[in-house]
Amino acid sequence: MDISLDAFDKAIINALQEDSSISNLELSKMIGLSPSACLARTKNLKEEGVIQHYTVFVDEKRIGIELIAFTMVNLSPLNREIANNFLATINEISNVLECYTVTGSRDFLLKVVAKDISSFRDFIIDTIMAIPGVDKVETSIVMNTDKRTLTIPLVHD
Repeated sequence: MDISLDAFDKAIINALQEDSSISNLELSKMIGLSPSACLARTKNLKEEGVIQHYTVFVDEKRIGIELIAFTMVNLSPLNREIANNFLATINEISNVLECYTVTGSRDFLLKVVAKDISSFRDFIIDTIMAIPGVDKVETSIVMNTDKRTLTIPLVHD
């Protein structure tokens, strides 16, 4: 269900998407609200599920992650039980960063990180292919990250 966002709500969201570590005092000054009103609005946006999580970007290479890949998976037979089992398993795997159910010739799209190509190969064979129902796996390895953002654009009225 959509909730109605006014200009202050949008300003709060935009500011927090840009820098989620900003203090409430700084945020209130930036958008022109009192600190208490700003805090109440931010709390409401969290309670309504608009703001779901605060996060940071980590430079993968600085922590030893040399490989990012997008892996497409087909299940066979594709039914609710097998899909639910697949998703439950994927949600427990830490190096699967994102999982999407997609249209087209594949059923799922995974964003995966690995130390190197050898560990990625082992991961696909030993972990992904071992999930019941996994039939086909196709991977594209990221050569360069040209854009990376979590910012959802908001239209200002």
